[in-house]
Amino acid sequence: MDAYRTVDAIWKMESARIIAALTRIVRDVGVAEELAQDALVAALEQWPDSGVPDNPGAWLTTVAKRRAVDHIRRDRRSAEHDELLARDLAEQRRLDDGFGGPEYDLGAAEPGSEQDDVLRLMFVSCHSILPTEARVALTLRLLGGLTASEIARAFLTVEPLIARRIASAKRTLAEERVPFELPDGTELAERLASVLEVVYLIFNEGYSATSGDDLIRPGLCLEALRLGRLLAELVPDEAEVHGLVALMEIQASRAAARTGLAGEPVPLHRQNRGRWDQLLIRRGFAAMLRARAVGTPGRPGPYLLQAAIAVCHAQARTAEETDWGRIVGLYAALAGLLPTAVVRLNQAVAVGMADGPAAGLALVDTLTWDPALRDYHLLPGVRGDLLLRLGRGEEARREFERAALLTKNAAERAYLTQRADAIPTGDASTQTFGEAIDAFLAQDRLAPATARSYGQTLWRLRLSLGVGMPLTSLTADQIAGAFRVSWGGVAAATWNRHRSAVRAFGAWAHTPGLDAAIPQRILDHRRGPAPTPVPSGAAWPGDDVEASLRERTLWTLLRESGATVAAVLALNVQDLDLPERRGRRAARRSDRRGAWLTWRSGTAALLPELLDGRTRGPVFLADRRPGPARAGILGAEDLCPKTGRGRLSYERAEFLCKSATGHSLRRLRDWDGTGNRS
Repeated sequence: MDAYRTVDAIWKMESARIIAALTRIVRDVGVAEELAQDALVAALEQWPDSGVPDNPGAWLTTVAKRRAVDHIRRDRRSAEHDELLARDLAEQRRLDDGFGGPEYDLGAAEPGSEQDDVLRLMFVSCHSILPTEARVALTLRLLGGLTASEIARAFLTVEPLIARRIASAKRTLAEERVPFELPDGTELAERLASVLEVVYLIFNEGYSATSGDDLIRPGLCLEALRLGRLLAELVPDEAEVHGLVALMEIQASRAAARTGLAGEPVPLHRQNRGRWDQLLIRRGFAAMLRARAVGTPGRPGPYLLQAAIAVCHAQARTAEETDWGRIVGLYAALAGLLPTAVVRLNQAVAVGMADGPAAGLALVDTLTWDPALRDYHLLPGVRGDLLLRLGRGEEARREFERAALLTKNAAERAYLTQRADAIPTGDASTQTFGEAIDAFLAQDRLAPATARSYGQTLWRLRLSLGVGMPLTSLTADQIAGAFRVSWGGVAAATWNRHRSAVRAFGAWAHTPGLDAAIPQRILDHRRGPAPTPVPSGAAWPGDDVEASLRERTLWTLLRESGATVAAVLALNVQDLDLPERRGRRAARRSDRRGAWLTWRSGTAALLPELLDGRTRGPVFLADRRPGPARAGILGAEDLCPKTGRGRLSYERAEFLCKSATGHSLRRLRDWDGTGNRS
């Protein structure tokens, strides 16, 4: 058993270097990993009996290279391998049975070459041609040495899904003939940014888990730190790399103080700073010094600025000694460089600490209807904290309740619910927005289809405004703000349908002016608007967009099937015939176009990963489970029995498509590079 544990530990340390060296030989990262796995199997078979060699890394490398030589000999793919084959065959004859003897000194052979190979492997794994989730999985597999099951456990998903992502990523790299080489010039900066993004994504998922029961996943944090430190060694002249390492080191130093005895989150200003890891803080400071020594040709990058903010926190012995004025200035610089909604929200927190909660709340309120923060639980969480500091407890309680509804992390949900429960409630006799919606949808006079349609609209508004808001305090401007965030980009007919739901609810609740700030849109009854001119031969917009697996599958299926959006969204898993690449239309969609909807290879490659073992329910699912009120009006055919999530709505799919590509779903379906129907 000790030998097996030794093999596993050595493999995690050596796998990236071995796979990188093999990739340089065979020019295919998938084949290189298979050859490296063959060497690992050989070690598992031989080391328990023969013992661990004196130089296990050299042993594994030699066996892996022999497998590569055999592979090249069998395939003889091209003449360029002949010289390499001859050299490796000659090397084989010089090796004795002990491996790693005086004639084979791995550490002395081309010291710079091995580092370059690992760096090349890192750039290939994080290539922008791959979707983000595939980059993360492939990086952890090839450079972290983690198995598919370990990655799946870390991200709270299933092993087959991770295995398919990794296999698909390797297949894409091979099909696109991504070169195993270091980029240069402007391409280096772009590709390096992708590498840094992947490493930081891994760290963030470990530092503040987006879902699951635990707030922190230490394994992911440690793996991201290891990758960051490795990258800093490989690219020592890039200040942003050292800045990212400094940021992760300092943030990781707070891990022990970030949770309480029950696993609940502890805010930064309430943490016991005596529990911060001083070794990690010193390492973070050292990385910042290296970044400053390297220097930046222009202004500091986003990771350096975030690291400087982390340094400010680490230098303060107590929360009261924090230099919030300097942090506000750093956030202002970061917002100028990276003007995202999340950065501006963090800036508002800093302003609230430096200039008082009223100033912070004023900034937060400018973000209230930002579409990028629509489902971001920290927006109502921050707003609730500022309101509580201003003595506006009733409003703060509603914000904490809304934040608890939005978060997918169990520890954060429990903490936010606890904060809401700790605030005394107001007049319990006043009907809340959520209670009014439930009562409205429960009316017997509403037809099931009407109740379902109204429920989709009102559930979205309730999530945006909070279930605990008193109905009497609800204003037309608040409804209009949430309405625009949710459906600002939809077609006129869809906009008017949601507006009708608000109008009907307002009339029932004796507040008929709720839709006053939502103008009715004029329907264009022409056959269709003239398409915006597109340069001839323009690429399909879905190819160059970072999107989730669900969106990519939906867009590809629409394009390959030519079916209506409604028909595609109505597909059920049990009606798919994957081997034949077809799916039976819902009964109400069986028309002159035929009962079957068919697709091609693009959809065939994506669908199995999207379904992830599901056997029944809608093919395309919403982001989360419906609330009790909405679940009651959804039919069984519109709910997934495995996940509890409902069918993806047309409005949500349309919004996501327009946000990502700038085009409607119909336009994306009909794209031919000229703006006309293909």
